[in-house]
Amino acid sequence: MTRTANARIAGVAYLVYFAAGIGTMALRGHPHATDSLSLLTSFTALVLGVTLYAITRDQDPDLALLGLTCRVIEAIPGHQGVIFFATATLLFSWLMLRGRMIPVPLAWLGVVSSTFLAVLLALQRAGLLAGTNWSSSATWLLYLPAAIFEITLAVWFLVKGVAQPRTSRSTMQEPSARLSSPDA
Repeated sequence: MTRTANARIAGVAYLVYFAAGIGTMALRGHPHATDSLSLLTSFTALVLGVTLYAITRDQDPDLALLGLTCRVIEAIPGHQGVIFFATATLLFSWLMLRGRMIPVPLAWLGVVSSTFLAVLLALQRAGLLAGTNWSSSATWLLYLPAAIFEITLAVWFLVKGVAQPRTSRSTMQEPSARLSSPDA
């Protein structure tokens, strides 16, 4: 699949993911509806993992694979997937920033918001912060920057696609120089 196709699919997946997540919270008292929406959320997390991996793997295949793995773990129903969501968003945002694949301010919003969210979730898991209560305005404030990033990125992917990544230093070297370098 082309980079543009992956970006378009990721854009749609981000919007579906966001809508299904909000729908799950809104329909909390309706188990059949929330189960269906949770399944949709899990599936779109997998689609996001694959498409974002395809977009970012040329920048750093190891970090892109780690991001994909975090999205896969996030997609498993019943797990505490939100920490893996934040970590995947951090990794993919960093790779898109490093490769200048999306506007720099948008990429930085993804890096900062997901780092903030991951740190707060880790503190919460350690018992240093109170649990997540979706009716709390503080919880919504924690997730708001990440939501703004994802919706903006989704629209960007749908309208503009993704830029060809900047090549890293190691890929710009001559093949013979890469073979003789200690990293090869």
